[in-house]
Amino acid sequence: MVKIAVLVSGGGTNLQALIDAQSRGEIPEGKLSLVVASKPGIYSLERAQKAGIPAVVLRKKDFDTQEAYDAALIQTLEDAGIGLVVMAGFLTIIGEQVIRKFENRILNIHPSLIPSFCGEGFYGLRVHEAALKRGVKVTGATVHFVNEICDGGPIVFQKAVAVEDGDTPESLQLRVMQQAEWKILPRAVALFCEGRLSIKDGIVSVKD
Repeated sequence: MVKIAVLVSGGGTNLQALIDAQSRGEIPEGKLSLVVASKPGIYSLERAQKAGIPAVVLRKKDFDTQEAYDAALIQTLEDAGIGLVVMAGFLTIIGEQVIRKFENRILNIHPSLIPSFCGEGFYGLRVHEAALKRGVKVTGATVHFVNEICDGGPIVFQKAVAVEDGDTPESLQLRVMQQAEWKILPRAVALFCEGRLSIKDGIVSVKD
C-alpha cells in the first residue's frame, strides 16, 4: 500500500477528486495519508478533516531559507512514510533537495496541454486567461512527474477539452477541471500505486 501526500494551496478540488476516487475504490493500492497545506485557513484543510486525513501547515515564510523549508517538508513526508507526493494546486516552490529525495515520486496536475501555457507564472486562472487570449480551440490538462524544470517533467496523461464560444477564464477553468483534471489525476495516482508507470528517456509508459 503506497501512502500518498497531497500538497495544496487553495480550495482543493483535485484533492476532493482523489478523496472521491479513493472512496469509490479506484485507488486500491494507495491510501491518502497526509495533506500538506502552504497556508492556514484554506478549504483544502476542511476537506482533509472531513475525510479523516491528517493535515499539516508548512508556510514557507516561517523558514529563513529554501533549504530549511525543503528539509522540513522532507522530514514531514518521511515521518508519514509517504511513497507518492501529489502537487494539486500547490503554489509554493519546492527545491531540488525535495525533488531528488522523491525522484520520480512526485506528480503534478497542470491545467493546460503542456508545453502550451506552462512554466513560471502560469497557474490557476492565468493559464485559462492566456489560452483564451491566444484564441486556442482546444485546451486541457496534463499530469506529469516533477523534475527541476517548472512543468517540464515526463508527461503521464493529457486530456483535451474544447474551448467554447463565450467562455470566460472561470467557465473554462471549471470545464477543464470537470472533464480533464478530475479524471486523469486519480487515474495516474492509481497506476503509480500499482507500480504500472515507468519512465525511459523522459517518456512515461503504462505497463499492462
